[in-house]
Amino acid sequence: METKVWRVDPKSPDPEAIAEAAEIIRKGGLVAFPTETVYGLGANALDEMAVRKIFAAKDRPAWDPLIVHICNLAMLEQLVEDVPEKFAELANRFMPGPLTVVMRKKAIVPDVVTAGLPTVAVRMPNHTVALALIEAAGVPIAAPSANRFGRPSPTTAEHVLHDLAGRIDGILDAGPTQVGVESTVIDLTKTPPVILRPGGVSKERLEEVLGEVVVASKPPSDIESGLPSPGMMPRHYAPSVPVILANGNPSELLRVIEQLRSQGYEPSQIGVLMPEGWLTGEEGFVLFRWGKWGDWGEMARRLFEGLRWLERREVSVIVAPLPPPVGLGLAIRDRLTKAASANHVPNCQGNSR
Repeated sequence: METKVWRVDPKSPDPEAIAEAAEIIRKGGLVAFPTETVYGLGANALDEMAVRKIFAAKDRPAWDPLIVHICNLAMLEQLVEDVPEKFAELANRFMPGPLTVVMRKKAIVPDVVTAGLPTVAVRMPNHTVALALIEAAGVPIAAPSANRFGRPSPTTAEHVLHDLAGRIDGILDAGPTQVGVESTVIDLTKTPPVILRPGGVSKERLEEVLGEVVVASKPPSDIESGLPSPGMMPRHYAPSVPVILANGNPSELLRVIEQLRSQGYEPSQIGVLMPEGWLTGEEGFVLFRWGKWGDWGEMARRLFEGLRWLERREVSVIVAPLPPPVGLGLAIRDRLTKAASANHVPNCQGNSR
């Protein structure tokens, strides 16, 4: 199929473009759209056949559930069996915003959306285009990230086209996203509440509302029975070249790079997610200037852009320092750890690419 692109103003999108995209959603098609976190690939969440098209377009396994996006809290009545007591306070603080809440689902939500589990993950995105699309479609929209399964998430329409051109009906292009990593997913069916995926709302901010909050340490051993949240696979968000992690300081970053040099890698083969001032560029490495170390908001916004940019430069390996697990640093750390999981870095002695 030909993938149509509507270029829209992120603050005041063209009503005709929104109406055309919404009509595609209502008819069972797929439209990629921006949120404040990453671009999502949307379908009518209550249309089982439409949702199955998401899995086909992304090559996504059926055991990985989707998040359902709403434009107002009234839509919850269609989706959720009972609203937990703490939800109202969370919604007041963080919705619209980068927070997804897992609750008990109603039978109307197709099992394909929830990987067969009795819970559904719901969020209200903080983006004018996303909210306008949901409102115009008149249905909740199921939407994972708009990329091929396991790849770095898309933060621009160009990233979406690279992965999904010809596989989806259209893309609402409103420029780059602002948060850059996906929403935090918290399960309110558990006591204490469990963060299933760190994201745009930090653990510290959630604890201000909920008190004790724990972070899920690992996915269930039998993932094919259904994951409780997207983004929980051991390996995910990965570019096509290996990602190697360093402890979060310049000397450790250089130590890892020198280790690669000793294995035969040329400087031009080594890509680096480089915090401001850590390397000069004179070394010959391929450097993506990632932002100031400690500015986790900026570094989160540019994380997937950096992985994709270095991949396009045809480096053989990407080196990245790991932030501490605080604030948005926890989400960045989660994404990088999964991108680097199960890597095998080939010995490149004599490889001069």
